Amino acid sequence: MLFKNVLGLEHIKNHLVTTAETGRVAHAQLFVGPEGSGVLPMALAYAQYLLCGNTGGENDGGNTVCNTKCNSLTHPDLHFAFPVSNSDKVKSHAVSDHYLEEWRHFVKEQPYGNLFDWYRQIGIEKKQGQIGVDEAQDMVKKLSLKSYEGGYKILIVWMAEKMNISAANKLLKLIEEPPNKTVLLLLAEDEEQIINTIRSRCQILNFPPLPEQVITDELLLKGVGQTEALTIALEANGNFNKALDLLNKDSEDLVFERWFVQWVRSAFKAKGNKGAIQELILWSEEVAKTGREVQKKFLNYCLTMIRQALLLNYNANELVYAKVHLEGFDLKKFAPFVHENNILDIVKELEQAIFHVERNGNSKLIFTDLSIKLTRLLHAKAA
Repeated sequence: MLFKNVLGLEHIKNHLVTTAETGRVAHAQLFVGPEGSGVLPMALAYAQYLLCGNTGGENDGGNTVCNTKCNSLTHPDLHFAFPVSNSDKVKSHAVSDHYLEEWRHFVKEQPYGNLFDWYRQIGIEKKQGQIGVDEAQDMVKKLSLKSYEGGYKILIVWMAEKMNISAANKLLKLIEEPPNKTVLLLLAEDEEQIINTIRSRCQILNFPPLPEQVITDELLLKGVGQTEALTIALEANGNFNKALDLLNKDSEDLVFERWFVQWVRSAFKAKGNKGAIQELILWSEEVAKTGREVQKKFLNYCLTMIRQALLLNYNANELVYAKVHLEGFDLKKFAPFVHENNILDIVKELEQAIFHVERNGNSKLIFTDLSIKLTRLLHAKAA
């Protein structure tokens, strides 16, 4: 991966190149950034820079053989760990090594891809993947050996917040007593979900969302028209993965949008109309049929739309980026129903639903309960 292929983030590129060239490389680093900000491409470029001893701030000189191995993700001293689960391919004790072929294909095709894109790639979209204790034992085993090429050994842990407690404790021991010339790069979207003892021992690098201009420029290079590129960049809100999904009309947000609008319409019909409850139950059943990851993403989408509606209600129009593509639904008309008297309760109910979905609660019950509660809250009067 070339640094020039990583969008924006010049200050982070310069920092990483400087640490490599001055030999001040921290043995455990935590890259934290929202989805689509380029955390994985940056980690790959940095790992290649270290492994191949490249200079001049780019990965195109120096050791050609080493650069080729890194580009194809087959370098023997570059190791990966990422969330997996048992599937048709692996019946039990699934670890990252079982899915390396799929991982290489995923990184090549979607370097800015999110967790759900990865689950789809390996056919576990209805499950919740994790980095388990078997994976942690594998990590310790790989890094305790000497490096093949006599230089650094690098482990990239993608979506490190998906580590369970047993795996995190094993990794902690590795961070506290690292083998010589070993670098651990932990990549995460939500650092709060990583145990404190690991966070406190890592050098943390925060990635901001990508600027609109950077996304627009990249879309223009792909042959997108100026107006469309600007519209997509604004709606993507710093997430390049979402920008590509919107461009290809492949965004899961389009399905979420339909569900959200369907629920809002049923909610407004429900006042004084008992028959509308049946619609809410049917809606709950449709959402409940999907996998846990889809349900969590949908609930987060609802949180975003509710917050955007509140901003619209209070005339903070410059902060509003969400757009509803369905005809006949106007976010501006929905906005007055989200106000200071119900926003905190709505957010609390949605966050509680995410909590129950993560813990394998009965989806049909969770969504039926949520839809009825939110219907009541939306009819609350503003102050």
